[in-house]
Amino acid sequence: MTDATDYACMRCIVSGTVQGVFFRASARHEARRLGITGHAKNLTNGSVEVIACGKVAALEQLRSWLHAGPEMARVHTLDCEPIAIEQYPDFQIS
Repeated sequence: MTDATDYACMRCIVSGTVQGVFFRASARHEARRLGITGHAKNLTNGSVEVIACGKVAALEQLRSWLHAGPEMARVHTLDCEPIAIEQYPDFQIS
């Protein structure tokens, strides 16, 4: 069983050149590597939303990765906030 103090969920909005540069697929790869579940999806305003749930230390690593993104991305802003804990079977692109 996961210790509730060590498990959390966050919602991040990543803005900049983040669509059309494999951002979501790269985020999925990184999240799965870290044991994080959730999803990444493009938003109509050109940003990407990432919902991530996992161990707090892994979420911090993902947050750091999101700040840079994959090689072709240019992240201008990253806004993350804690959200209610949800259960996801895996990390998906939607």
